[in-house]
Amino acid sequence: MRQIVLDTETTGLDPKQGHRIIEIGCVELLNRRLTGNTFHVYINPQRIVEQEAIQVHGITNEYLADKPVFERIAKDFVEFISGAQLVIHNAPFDVGFMDAEFARLSGMALQKTTEFCTVLDTLELARQLHPGQKNNLDALCKRYGIDNSHREKHGALLDAEILADVYLMITGGQTDLNLSGKANHQGGVQVETIRRLSTNRKPLKVVMASADELAQHEKRLDLVMKKGGSCIWRQ
Repeated sequence: MRQIVLDTETTGLDPKQGHRIIEIGCVELLNRRLTGNTFHVYINPQRIVEQEAIQVHGITNEYLADKPVFERIAKDFVEFISGAQLVIHNAPFDVGFMDAEFARLSGMALQKTTEFCTVLDTLELARQLHPGQKNNLDALCKRYGIDNSHREKHGALLDAEILADVYLMITGGQTDLNLSGKANHQGGVQVETIRRLSTNRKPLKVVMASADELAQHEKRLDLVMKKGGSCIWRQ
């Protein structure tokens, strides 16, 4: 399964009022493993970023002045996420902005994100697991012991990376990330390459239990059975 953990930053809160996306950050998971492939771009929204939004993410109008408009990065963005399951915290917010951006494009057949991606909302998932508790990203990091001390302000790529850790923890455990440390930059997209493990590695050594260890194991199972327990090893 290919999943894309995604986050956006915007000029304001409501795309129906003309607010736009100014940053997109994506992290790729393949079969629940971080591949190191990312998509990250800043976007000129062609409108003013509200001061309240700047206080949240720190992205200023001056910084965005020379960045590409959404139409210029749309093809690369769609190619990166197409066919994947998007993992988003509070998905209606980000998907609503994405749909609004796609609707503005000329010459592209797709209008809705769900026409070429499925969507998983980790906020809804967290609410099911922890009803009545705070389930924002900071609260989930604290609950699951994930270090987010470097998160001074919201940022799309950083938040996507943190959300990937949170998602893997709340759905069954973390995985590791093997990177070559090199990145390609094309059209504002940063793609990390994967360091492949050598196929010439020696096979792992198999250590068998000794007769004494097996005897101790059986003794322990006898005690479990005596106390009314169930031993799957004896089924």
